[in-house]
Amino acid sequence: MRVLIVKLSSLGDVVHAMPVVQDIQSVYSNAHIDWVVEPAFAPLVRRVQGVDEVIECAQRRWRKAWWTSEVRAEWRAFRHRLKAQRYDAVLDLQGLIKSALVARMASGPSFGLANQTEGSAYERPVRWLLDQTIEIEPHIHALDRSRELAARALNYRVGGPPHFGLQAHGPRTAQRTVVFVHGSSRADKLWPEESWVDLGLRMISSGYHVALPHAGAEELARAQHLAQAMGPRAVVWPQMSLDDLVDHLGSTQGVIGVDSGLSHIAVALNLPHVQLYNFPTAWRTGPQLAHGHRHQAAVERDPTPEVDLVWATWQVVRRAGHA
Repeated sequence: MRVLIVKLSSLGDVVHAMPVVQDIQSVYSNAHIDWVVEPAFAPLVRRVQGVDEVIECAQRRWRKAWWTSEVRAEWRAFRHRLKAQRYDAVLDLQGLIKSALVARMASGPSFGLANQTEGSAYERPVRWLLDQTIEIEPHIHALDRSRELAARALNYRVGGPPHFGLQAHGPRTAQRTVVFVHGSSRADKLWPEESWVDLGLRMISSGYHVALPHAGAEELARAQHLAQAMGPRAVVWPQMSLDDLVDHLGSTQGVIGVDSGLSHIAVALNLPHVQLYNFPTAWRTGPQLAHGHRHQAAVERDPTPEVDLVWATWQVVRRAGHA
């Protein structure tokens, strides 16, 4: 069995597709699985147990300079690679025109979504670009959507909790550390700074250190402000690659974070985790008891979750995960 997964982006969506690899290998133990993804997320996919080859598809960069000889050469090499290997199934797990075109280009029968599920992006022309499309229950978690699509395409049943197969390298930190994922590309997903400070002081008084990652100048400024308010046991992590972030996250005792790619990585790394939602959308992207995540939980409130609620939830997941 040779399978090609097409899931190009974004960070959280790529993470939610990871259990498909483990599902396929649990049924077809000798399956050879390749994955097409944007270069920014390729280091993450290379860490997934069971993925044989990661094929980088730099569509965003190619569109900006499609007329140059360098981009044209890269595109030809990419197309040649897709056609060089014959696959038993090509799975478009994204449901967009750009992903369907990649799946259509590959050698082998292509499968994808026949309909939009709640809260997801979907473009109807994929129905005519792929060989076979499969209708999925609209009210479904993003993780379950990918698992169900793959199972129906490859004729098996989804069974048991999801296993991500994401691997971090390196030992646990000497200091008991909890990571605060405070940044998001959407301002309406953020948690108030005063809430982070209150939670951080509680965490520190309980014997933990607090680590603050960041991406970009705005998040760096927020991280520095939070660390200053919390004191010397709060540390701003340096800017680092996605590879290094995975290793650093995996070495800690847990994560509390807003709905973002890093928080979803925390779930995939099986860390004790509390995920914060300002909207009633945790059912479709957050950790769920139905997925076996007893040491991971989502809390949602309007306008934002209260510190007392987040702290109480952390105590529950901490004990369940022995953090």
